[in-house]
Amino acid sequence: MNIFLAFIWLTLTQKFRLDEFAFGYLAGYLVIWFTHRNTPSKPKYVTIVPKAAAFASLFVKEVVKGSLRVGLDILRSKPHIRPGIVAVPLDARTDFEIATLASFITLTPGTTSLAVSDDRTVLYVYNVYLSENEQDTIEEIKNGLEKKLLEVLR
Repeated sequence: MNIFLAFIWLTLTQKFRLDEFAFGYLAGYLVIWFTHRNTPSKPKYVTIVPKAAAFASLFVKEVVKGSLRVGLDILRSKPHIRPGIVAVPLDARTDFEIATLASFITLTPGTTSLAVSDDRTVLYVYNVYLSENEQDTIEEIKNGLEKKLLEVLR
């Protein structure tokens, strides 16, 4: 429905550009949200868009932070790395949730997903910048990417 409203916007403005489509998409979402704002059971689409936006902004922040950290370490004469592998207990249960989380962790500079335990409850992650306390690194993944991703997927 939202994409349909965005195309209606493009047709009305007769400007077939990406920025006009994005504006039409946002306007369409706001119309859909406005019509369902007081209903007790909102359609999943109305609630998932803000969660997806929050996840996307967190992921972009993590990519920028990781890129800057790795880039600065490349320029230093003595890098401040502390590599290691951590076992992250998973709240993700399905293959899709686990694979998606592992992919996003791998896309973040300085981290790589290595393996999943046989019982699919632990994800092993290589991190170039482990905290002094290994638990802090685990909590950063669990309360960051995994939590926000599962809000979007569930």
